[in-house]
Amino acid sequence: MLFTPEHDALRHTVSRFVETEINPHVDAWEEAEEFPSHMLFRKLGDLGLLGIKYDPAHGGLGLDFSYSMVMAEELGLIACGGVPMAIGVQTDMATPALNRFATEDLKKAWLAPTIAGDMVACLGVSEPGGGSDVSAVKTSARRDGGDFVINGTKMWITNGMKADWCCLLANTSDGPVHRNKSLIVVPMDAKGISRQKIHKIGMNSSDTAQLFFDEVRVPASNLIGQEGMGFTYQMLQFQEERLWAAANTIKALDRLIDLTIDYTRERTVFGKPVLDNQVVHFRLGELRTEVEALRALTWSAVEQYVAGKDVTRLASMAKLKCGRLMREVADSCLQYWGGMGYTRDNPVSRAFRDGRLASIGGGADEVMLGIIAKLEGTAPGTSNRQKNAESAKD
Repeated sequence: MLFTPEHDALRHTVSRFVETEINPHVDAWEEAEEFPSHMLFRKLGDLGLLGIKYDPAHGGLGLDFSYSMVMAEELGLIACGGVPMAIGVQTDMATPALNRFATEDLKKAWLAPTIAGDMVACLGVSEPGGGSDVSAVKTSARRDGGDFVINGTKMWITNGMKADWCCLLANTSDGPVHRNKSLIVVPMDAKGISRQKIHKIGMNSSDTAQLFFDEVRVPASNLIGQEGMGFTYQMLQFQEERLWAAANTIKALDRLIDLTIDYTRERTVFGKPVLDNQVVHFRLGELRTEVEALRALTWSAVEQYVAGKDVTRLASMAKLKCGRLMREVADSCLQYWGGMGYTRDNPVSRAFRDGRLASIGGGADEVMLGIIAKLEGTAPGTSNRQKNAESAKD
């Protein structure tokens, strides 16, 4: 993909913001198991960084999706995984359907203040009994007069403790599982909502919650798009989420390799730098090559997505690759740090903990493999005919 001076200017803006406004505070936020999302998001909003791809009529910059991915990539420079993930939920996970399908009234009430950083958003899809299986959602929203009445539980919700609103996926009828779901804007101060913080092995600075909905009433006008189309809308949101995850991983991986090169060049074992051992510098060369392959795959998918093509296959591949590679790079680099790599505050050990989520969240590796196999025509019940049909869309 050919980047413009505008892409480069955005890179500089985001990397400078990370350097001055985020990284100096990461250690404290990790210790506190939270970061000041409202304060940080307002600063990002002031720079126009929360609505890069959205309509200027709602406070966005009106740029194409590639600019959002430039930001995602630069956020990989953040010295932890929790903060960029929270930003990504705000920009590319909770808001795409709202922007694409909601009424103007909903956009003015919820999208515009979210882009400005005056509101924090969360996405309510996963549940205790079904994470990656979106069709298994049990949360219900029944109509009662002019309202939806919501009951259920959502799990592992990023930004959940502090969110002002939730893009909630719920069953609005008893029909087939792929046609009975709707996306609804739920104000998080509504009566009947309670929240419980989830403590994790990584992503410590990320605010993660379990949400409980007990006879929660919201206006039926808070429906995003058409009733019963929520599953389809969420699948579309997932494509941007998965591309975001892949782009965000790239510079995080480069950063780990760079840190490990610097450390192994200075660390001496048996009279010579660790880096001088062929097994070490060859392995780091292999890892760097894998990162470049991920970069090429991700930006190829982004370029095709911007051109209006169906990139379900490539986005699934990129999501799979970034999760696998995050585990591989963090594990290999930690080994070369020796005992220092096993200490809690070491940057590589933090990446080892944080990066493990990449193969689980936003669609587990196995779900990505299932999608890829289906589109390759190799999954049971599929054929080359299906593969050729999907290829024709490209």
